[in-house]
Amino acid sequence: MVRPLEGVRVLAVEQYGAGPFGTQHLADLGAEVIKIENRRTGGDYARSLGPYFVEGEEGDNASLFFQAVNRNKKSLSLDLGHRDGMRIFHRLIEDADAVANNLRGDVPEKLGLNYETLSSINPAIVCAHCSGYGREGQRKDWPGYDYLMQAEAGYFHLSGEPDTPPTRMGLSVVDFMAGTYLALGLTAAVLGARATGEGRDIDVCLLDAALFNLSYLGAWSLNAPFEPLRLERSAHPSLVPCQLYRTSDGWIYLMCNKEKFWGELCRALGRPDLSEDPRYKTFKERHSRREELTGILDGALSARSTDDWMDAFSGRVPAARVRTPKEALSDPFLAETGRVERLAMSNGASFRVLSSPIKFADQGSNVPAPCLGENTIEILSKLGFSDEEIDEFRKTEVV
Repeated sequence: MVRPLEGVRVLAVEQYGAGPFGTQHLADLGAEVIKIENRRTGGDYARSLGPYFVEGEEGDNASLFFQAVNRNKKSLSLDLGHRDGMRIFHRLIEDADAVANNLRGDVPEKLGLNYETLSSINPAIVCAHCSGYGREGQRKDWPGYDYLMQAEAGYFHLSGEPDTPPTRMGLSVVDFMAGTYLALGLTAAVLGARATGEGRDIDVCLLDAALFNLSYLGAWSLNAPFEPLRLERSAHPSLVPCQLYRTSDGWIYLMCNKEKFWGELCRALGRPDLSEDPRYKTFKERHSRREELTGILDGALSARSTDDWMDAFSGRVPAARVRTPKEALSDPFLAETGRVERLAMSNGASFRVLSSPIKFADQGSNVPAPCLGENTIEILSKLGFSDEEIDEFRKTEVV
């Protein structure tokens, strides 16, 4: 079987995090994603981003950060600021389905990467934009980054323990979600364009992604006197028990988000009486006695190790060990189920990456992110440019 998006061509004017993360989803699903990179500026600056690199690899694709968000793509070195560079780009547009970018909001129009400009070449082209604050309004020329959005959208206020400074989340979650929304919007627009013959602009911005992810907390804040508080032990604001608890050798997170799990937990702890005690029988009662119940559960759980409790709770009570990323990624379950795979570079050096979370039959094998301009000759030749023309493009640093 072919991958779901085989036959879809996406031109990606992208760099760093959100855009590449989003278009990697498309590449993993089979789309031909061509990174447009300017050789004179070193291409995507994530190529040099450390501190960790593929051991034994000397190329400009050795950065593990770069490899984490650019696999399965091609690279075309092209200067879009040069007249001939734009001529080549427009030739590509003729047979492309979409152009994706994660540039500052005011830049796509200046570069002519919007539908208004490119539709005269290909009426079905989709122009997908992922900016910090959008392409309209007074912030369109503001640079935008993940941590800024976490601060502005309230994430800092939601994260961390009480009486500590506001705290960001440990991941660039806004970048990742914005990139995923970009991929979703682009795919939907391409489906529409193939049905109607008419493309469009699709916009995603980091601020909107950050705000939208507030989800039910956003609905509460907009419609009720809800003021979120940071609770001890990463507790849920209304459901109990749903927080960290102490075991004999560390911590365990319990998440009894349905009433039936409370009864299962009590039986597993050897305290069935707790589930029948009217003081703790429902979420409402347990919420009003959160601190008291925390002491009871700490006492019971401290009698055994986290591993012992995980064995006891397996399949019965929603529970998780608290692990470091390295501990999580060393779990044999990941390798057994194909969640971690090894990619080989052209010189034989290899490294491990996380597989796509989107699973389907016959996914095939993935390939590492390309070197800068690795596919330039191949792409230009397929566009019909002669060897002489390509040599001239090289001399003038168009490619």
